[in-house]
Amino acid sequence: MRIAIVTESFLPSLNGVTTSVCRVLDRLRETGHDAVVIAPSPAPETYAGFPVRAVTSIPVRQFQVGLPTGEIEDVLREFRPHVVHVASPFVLGARGLTAADRLGLPCVAIYQTDMPSYLEQHGNVAGAATGRAAAKAAWRWIRRIHSLADLTLAPSSAALQDIRAHGVPRTGLWGRGVDTGLFRPEWRADAGSRALRRALAPDGQVLVGYVGRLAPEKEIHRLVDVATIPGTRLVLVGDGPSRTALAEQLSEAVAGSAGRPNLPPVFLGRRSGDDLARAYAAFDVFAHTGTRETFGQTLQEAAACRLPVVAPAMGGPLDLVDHGTTGLLFDPEDPRSIVEHVRSLVEDPALRESMGSAGLAKVAPRSWAALVDQLVGHYEDAIARHGATAA
Repeated sequence: MRIAIVTESFLPSLNGVTTSVCRVLDRLRETGHDAVVIAPSPAPETYAGFPVRAVTSIPVRQFQVGLPTGEIEDVLREFRPHVVHVASPFVLGARGLTAADRLGLPCVAIYQTDMPSYLEQHGNVAGAATGRAAAKAAWRWIRRIHSLADLTLAPSSAALQDIRAHGVPRTGLWGRGVDTGLFRPEWRADAGSRALRRALAPDGQVLVGYVGRLAPEKEIHRLVDVATIPGTRLVLVGDGPSRTALAEQLSEAVAGSAGRPNLPPVFLGRRSGDDLARAYAAFDVFAHTGTRETFGQTLQEAAACRLPVVAPAMGGPLDLVDHGTTGLLFDPEDPRSIVEHVRSLVEDPALRESMGSAGLAKVAPRSWAALVDQLVGHYEDAIARHGATAA
């Protein structure tokens, strides 16, 4: 099968969209399919042996946003794919869907980013009415562009319910895999992981970790009170526009806490590959803060490293965390809920161990190979739907 992938984000940018596209390409190569990638510049010339066609882009809030030019249609016409896969369409992907429709090509759209919620949150700075208006406009745009797809796939039951409620037609569920070859408990015995842990917890502190973009939509302010739990140290992996403000806010909270203050929170910056796996291995508890996640990939990565997780009882985490078994789900409306759940794990090593082991068992079957094989089935479904519609 020939698959053209149009993606809003790709290497060198590291995020959930990029990761899922790369894992899909890895498996397509292993199983003998052919592919081409259309992505914002700058981008590598090839990935997994497949050509990457970089289109003109502009930077927006540290993201490269590809411009919706005619380049996409030219690539599709030249490659003649059996199906077009559009990853998290909004700008570049919208043009990809339009081009596929114009050329009569079957198309699968992957809904991955809750853009309406992000726009509402940022719009609220100018007033609640502005935020709501921005979200409504975003949903109108999403409904319009996804109506061009033969099939739209959401990553979680909550996201699927959301897009259906907003009128997106022809929908289905497709989760995300996890690289269990990279993220695994054995990293805890690695010399580099042990050295990192000694540096972060010189007096045996319980390390509470966060991995992700440091930006307002990730709601990392929820960790302010978590950082003051006695005997802990907060460790953050990632980068983004909120890093400086978060460092000041979290450090002030720790320094001003009663009793003997914890060591100040530490920011390890952006990590990937083995270095990211070592960071997970150094943690004792993993905390996820964002309530607008359509999935929550870092929760799977943490579970694969046998970490107990704490996450909001909202959105994608509802599918990923079995409350009381593999981790704990906090109430997003109660500011103390996340603190209480993290504290319960900090104070109970046996609970951390049992939940970590249960989480590892749950995530073990979710390999990227299995998930991409499911995706190929969705491609075939879209091709069949397209043919029936055309007939």
